Amino acid sequence: MTPILEDLNKKYVARTPHMRDIGMRIVGVDQARGTMVLPARADWLGDPARGLLHPGPLTVLADSACGLAVGAALEKRMPYATLDLRMDYLRPAGPDQDVTCEAECYRVTRSVAFIRADVWQADRAQPIATATASFMLSTPAGTRPATPGGVSMPEAPAVPSDASVATWSAPAASEPVLRDNPVPYLQYLGLRVSQVAGQPLFRMPYQEKLIGNPRLPAIHGGVIAGFAESAAILHLIQTLRGNKLPKSIDFSIDYLRAGRPEETFASCEVVRLGSRVAMVQVRCWQRSPDYPITVSRGHFLLAEPES
Repeated sequence: MTPILEDLNKKYVARTPHMRDIGMRIVGVDQARGTMVLPARADWLGDPARGLLHPGPLTVLADSACGLAVGAALEKRMPYATLDLRMDYLRPAGPDQDVTCEAECYRVTRSVAFIRADVWQADRAQPIATATASFMLSTPAGTRPATPGGVSMPEAPAVPSDASVATWSAPAASEPVLRDNPVPYLQYLGLRVSQVAGQPLFRMPYQEKLIGNPRLPAIHGGVIAGFAESAAILHLIQTLRGNKLPKSIDFSIDYLRAGRPEETFASCEVVRLGSRVAMVQVRCWQRSPDYPITVSRGHFLLAEPES
């Protein structure tokens, strides 16, 4: 590894709790390009029956590589943050191989950067996923000094003091999701579920290892996306009562504000439920469902359970 890459890994990865915990590393940087690797790990298993990688770690990797590409495209340091991210899943992947993502920031305007990325395992010519994203660049009035690693984000707006935010409280009772059939990635996130008016309320307890921006601090955007997509899949499993198994086709997420170091909640709505494809919308929040931090939607292929 070159001295430049070693320095970037020390500043961009080692100082970011989530990247450090999952062992992510930078393996290439060029003009407007960034390449990162996520090491193989048993925790990334999302479908034990079929031995498939959970899409959540792929989103974390893509979001991180896209951010690296934005930094490599800017002529001067400035804060930036993910506006939206879309993942398209092209091929099945397993947790027993490293995953690589190369991102290219192909357009930078005064306010927004646009990025595309490929994700692969053994063969770059056979990508397992593609990603597209846009990042908001700071304005002069919002610019703050960069973090030691050269990556920082604008301050999130303050939570309004209206009664709906002040009075909402989460249900006291909760239990682990899929208690009888644990899934490694869901256990890694520590996901739990409560019941509200007969509907599941999914919960991701705060853990320091989930922080992606230590300056704010804020939970890694890829982690929130992985949580939202997990919630969508779990909601579909409950809706389908085990008659079919959902598999991610694509997932799009819009970031409305930073996820603070607090418990995060998600509620889902099945917008379409066909014989082969379902579409689910997900809303994530922390202090009130009326004050979401992300909104997202995904399409899922419905397959018959293997006998």
